[in-house]
Amino acid sequence: MDVYINLLINGFAIGMAIFLLAVGLSIIFGLMSVLNFAHGAFFVWGAYIGAWVFGLTKSFSLALLSAFLAGAIIGLTVERSTICRVYGNHVSQMLLTMGIMLVLGEMIKVFWGPNILTSPVPAYLAGSWDLKGVIIIKYRLFTIIAGAFTALIVYLILKRTRLGVIVRAGVENPEMVQALGIDIRKVFSLVFAFGAALAALGGAIMGPLGGSISPTMGLENQLLAFIVVVIGGLGSFIGSLIGAILVGLTGALISWFLPEAALAVNILLMAVVLLLKPTGLF
Repeated sequence: MDVYINLLINGFAIGMAIFLLAVGLSIIFGLMSVLNFAHGAFFVWGAYIGAWVFGLTKSFSLALLSAFLAGAIIGLTVERSTICRVYGNHVSQMLLTMGIMLVLGEMIKVFWGPNILTSPVPAYLAGSWDLKGVIIIKYRLFTIIAGAFTALIVYLILKRTRLGVIVRAGVENPEMVQALGIDIRKVFSLVFAFGAALAALGGAIMGPLGGSISPTMGLENQLLAFIVVVIGGLGSFIGSLIGAILVGLTGALISWFLPEAALAVNILLMAVVLLLKPTGLF
């Protein structure tokens, strides 16, 4: 029984980290109709910048903030220089963003090298608690709390602010938002930058969770993010949250019994959802 509790905690922790990657992708896809295959690159840049800043300053909070800001800057730069030129053309979006993914991935190797690097847990989050035989790892609990807090902030922005109203209206009818005198292109840029920042934050949190980072971790986790988006439904905040938790729990449980089948089971879960409800759960 203790093993299953630990697996559930681990699954929730992984799910929350994936949620930070998936929710930005979902909002970008839902609002801007952009097939962004470069989203995983923001994730891996966040992981490397977070580990680099933490190594220099020994401040984990500063590392997370740096990753978030770096993700926003990179995302805004990519959107204004390239993505804005291919709105409405999905084939061009796929080819362009795949190229951006490769370029940003190679730039990681230029700055930090191609080898796997360690991503240590800060001292105050290291170790675990033993609660009557149930081992609760501190950093996994932190990941769950950080993901839940970020989810709350994103929810409040989308549901309780004027920007959130514009974003949600833009998902439903971008032409009407433009007709009301709102510059939807600026909103697109802001949303894209925010989605990239959330992905980078997820990478900075995921690094210590796994203990190491590599230039390929963006591509690996991006596949999980797309699975989450398809399961939850495009543009759905709640869908991204529920989908990420399902993927995290499924991956953790299956990895314990049959590690080779973890990804295949998540893909199967996505296929079942597509068969029963093609638009996603939400």
